[in-house]
Amino acid sequence: MGGNSPCASCKLLRRRCTKDCAFAPYFPADEPHKFAIVHKVFGASNVSKMLQELPVEQRADAVSSLVYEANARVRDPVYGCVGAISYLQNQVSELQMQLAVAQAEILCIQMQQQVEEDPPVMMMMMPPPQLSNENELSHHYFTTFGSSSTNNVIHDSFKRQSVFGHDMVS
Repeated sequence: MGGNSPCASCKLLRRRCTKDCAFAPYFPADEPHKFAIVHKVFGASNVSKMLQELPVEQRADAVSSLVYEANARVRDPVYGCVGAISYLQNQVSELQMQLAVAQAEILCIQMQQQVEEDPPVMMMMMPPPQLSNENELSHHYFTTFGSSSTNNVIHDSFKRQSVFGHDMVS
């Protein structure tokens, strides 16, 4: 920056800010906290080396990342950004689980409303068939009820288990 107002890094390090100061474009005088925290965590020498190794167009993003990481390290000295990322991933997982539960509840409510609007045919109202075995019984109810999705559920339940609790062959 040079001249009258030294950049935040030169001010903190108590040195003269020159025209070709590597820190001046990224640590302006009006944001001294940015350089102070980066210097505390990484050191001015290391930051200078990192910035010089990068192309000019990537340096602003690198400084932004260094400031973020330094803030994370001050808040959580052990995990830094990884701790923040882990926390956010756990939060996303919890929210996804809550969403799945809410969607399941919505589906249950919708199914209850559909049953209330269109109640299934009661089997008790139908005369009992005179059939010889359980397979014929399930076939009878399947052909009697037709092939709607509600009726398939009834048919499938008969295929799995008879009224008497014995397993049937699918």
